[in-house]
Amino acid sequence: MAKKKDTKNHTPKKQSSEDYYKLKTDAVDRLVNADKKSYPKTKEDPGRKYRSKGFLDKIPSWVKSLFIKFWFNGAVCFFIFWGLGLYVTNMLDMIVVLAIVMGMVTDIFVNNAFRFLATYEGQNDKWMMFPKKKYWTFFANIFYALIILIGVIWFYNILNVVLNNIKGTEAELYIAVEPLLFGLSYMAIDMIFITMKNTMIKIVSDAKEKSK
Repeated sequence: MAKKKDTKNHTPKKQSSEDYYKLKTDAVDRLVNADKKSYPKTKEDPGRKYRSKGFLDKIPSWVKSLFIKFWFNGAVCFFIFWGLGLYVTNMLDMIVVLAIVMGMVTDIFVNNAFRFLATYEGQNDKWMMFPKKKYWTFFANIFYALIILIGVIWFYNILNVVLNNIKGTEAELYIAVEPLLFGLSYMAIDMIFITMKNTMIKIVSDAKEKSK
């Protein structure tokens, strides 16, 4: 006669509802807290996503900066000196008008173009005489433009004197004001002043660091 199997000890235990929810809660906690790390947020220029990431980004910063200066200088000469030359015949009045327009163009267009093209804050400050955007920089750029224009006038006068003193020159030479040479000479004198300013700032900052 076959013996009846004793199934009493093989009956699986039933989990209580309390143990069941405890296991579920522990699993959720492990999943949420697994490999929990805090990553620093990268500080990115919000305007960067609107700028081209192709050809322009491959051009060195100094090339773009000098071209912007040259192009706007030549444009002001073309539209103001040539355009208003028939109406503003007094040279002193023309210099004042040029200084006002050049200062406005520098403050509104040139400097803002440098800030826009910078991949990080302050990258193109070295190309501006007044890198910080303040209400007084508008008037400071006009006064600064007047100083540069005086330097440009001296440059043209010296150039004409040198050319006319060259041996073998029979006819008198006179270099007229036109956008290309005006743009280059204005940019060159501007960069001389900016380089002097940056050098003085570096000397002062180095002296402060050494004194600490």
